[in-house]
Amino acid sequence: MKIFLKGLAEIILLKVNQQAQIDLEHLEKVCADGASLLCVMAANNEVGTIYPIEKIGAIASSHNIPFLCDASQAGGKIPLNFQDWGITYLAISGHKLYAPKGVGALVVRNGVHLQPMIYGGGHQQRMRSGTLNVPGIVGLGEACKLRQLEMEVDETAIALLRNHLQNSLQGQIPDLVVNGNLNNRLSGNLHISIPSIPNSAMIARVRHQLAISTGAACSSGVVAPSHVLQAMNLPDNIIEGALRIGIGKFTAKAEIAKASFLIINAVKEIHQLLSQDC
Repeated sequence: MKIFLKGLAEIILLKVNQQAQIDLEHLEKVCADGASLLCVMAANNEVGTIYPIEKIGAIASSHNIPFLCDASQAGGKIPLNFQDWGITYLAISGHKLYAPKGVGALVVRNGVHLQPMIYGGGHQQRMRSGTLNVPGIVGLGEACKLRQLEMEVDETAIALLRNHLQNSLQGQIPDLVVNGNLNNRLSGNLHISIPSIPNSAMIARVRHQLAISTGAACSSGVVAPSHVLQAMNLPDNIIEGALRIGIGKFTAKAEIAKASFLIINAVKEIHQLLSQDC
């Protein structure tokens, strides 16, 4: 699919399957036809599918195409090798890896020149002028250091909590569907659909007790079906019943049990109301 930004650029959207996995053959063809920049997430921000960044970087490098990897979701959660995976630009966001909000980083490969968007004092090797956010930078650096030390153990424990919640919900909600690539996803991501119940009804029922969402926080102001789920070509009832649950380093077992109880009870209550209406 192509999108044209008048006078600016032509955007080609990459194909994905129903698990949000990228079609690498299509990617290869797009790159072979020529492109100025390849942009791919390290992991999907809604369903948590992890992308084969090393393979994608190799394809980009073979066609001499700069590769921007958005690692906002994946940074501090999965290993990323900027130096050896053919990545030209790597973007991370602080609050996604337990650093302060409002700070992030763009890692740029040596020898690559970026035209600055903000001019002035020539800060940050003339790529972005302006007074530096020193506390944020220090916090991000310390968070990255701690993630290096703790990531493997933490993510294993988080995956166990996620799986416990998933199994608990599947045991009590027969029509529940788990979205994304179940064999290769972020540990803290549980993206489910309850096809028989609109997600708006679920959110209204549990929002005062449980923090879950219908999609990514960066799309929270948009009242529309998820573009991610639409690109995955999922059925309408799966899209309309979708819920995203996030689990992190500080999530406790008791909170998992409470979340399971609240969601299961909400489903039962909504089904009862729907059956009465019928």
